[in-house]
Amino acid sequence: MAKKKMDEITEGRVYKRKRRDPKDPAKWIESKHWWIQFYHHRQIRKPTKTENFQEAVRMLNRELELAAAGKILPLEAERMKFSDLTKLVIRDYKRNERKSTERAEAAIWHLSSYFGETKPAEIDFSAIDAYVDYRKEIDKHANATIIYELKILKRGFNLASTILGKIPKFPVLSTANIRKGFFEDEDFEVFVKHFHEDLQPALRFSYLTGWRIKSEVFPLQWSQVDFKAGEVRLDPGTTKNDEGRTLPFALLPELQELLENQKAKTDLIRREQHRIIPWVFHRNGHRILSIKEAWKIAIDKSKIGKKIPHDFRRTAVRRFERAGVPRSVAMKLVGHKTEAIYRRYAIVAPQDLADGMKRLADYQEKTKGPATVVPIKKDEAGSA
Repeated sequence: MAKKKMDEITEGRVYKRKRRDPKDPAKWIESKHWWIQFYHHRQIRKPTKTENFQEAVRMLNRELELAAAGKILPLEAERMKFSDLTKLVIRDYKRNERKSTERAEAAIWHLSSYFGETKPAEIDFSAIDAYVDYRKEIDKHANATIIYELKILKRGFNLASTILGKIPKFPVLSTANIRKGFFEDEDFEVFVKHFHEDLQPALRFSYLTGWRIKSEVFPLQWSQVDFKAGEVRLDPGTTKNDEGRTLPFALLPELQELLENQKAKTDLIRREQHRIIPWVFHRNGHRILSIKEAWKIAIDKSKIGKKIPHDFRRTAVRRFERAGVPRSVAMKLVGHKTEAIYRRYAIVAPQDLADGMKRLADYQEKTKGPATVVPIKKDEAGSA
């Protein structure tokens, strides 16, 4: 190769491959087309499919420019599939024993259905933005759902950042994070009577305490109930925020009576069935796993409007607010980790507003008497 031609190459090399002649192994055959070779994270060789040396040099320099701009990915990044990205997320959730693993898997199912086996290296802002449009316009999902799915996708990119080298930008969605549902006492009494008698104690316990019915009330065991101390305890790691919790139920007669009746009922079934029943709330000695269908039936029959189990939690928060319980104490009883989350549940009903104005009126009457209206003179009114 001439020295002049070599000077045109800044890095790497242009060469022709050689192979042995199948007819005469002692001889070597040179390829017809030029090849280029350079280093970027790894040694890269590519065919130019041209016999023109100058064109091959130009191709090499174009590849070097792409490499300098970071547009040539490491081999691992080129080979990574979308399924590899989602596996990293599931592995991370299971390794850290996250309670939302099942929800994350559901989000991954939707993401995988859309992106298929698209390489993560090919997913950019426009691709993610198109996913958001698809979920909103075609699947008709709310922003809150899509935001969670994007969170899972971004987690995958963060975990794979050492391989991919960069994380794409994500579209920003807003969501109304206000909690609206709650029960009035009259509605709850009508509603709860449409459940089987075995389910009613668990519902009443959740309604009074604000504890999460599926993850905290149904799994509750008698070993966590201390009648002597008058307390129910949730061990650290068993709650959503992983913090333990203590509920002094003996101070609320209605709650103490509920647990004592449930204990007497459990002891009776235990003697009849000759077996240990560890669960506080159960169906004839068997653990309660779900009330989804029973809930739907009770909603239809009670005609109180759409409600969800989490409305018990919101109702308990509002009850603590009305009772004047210090917020720091109420947060511990209900199980809220931050005040920002607690504030979202402190719902104000129209009657609360009316009560507030009535208290203000009573205060005005006691302290200052009726408000005095000072008439405005004509000249003052004219100049106003």
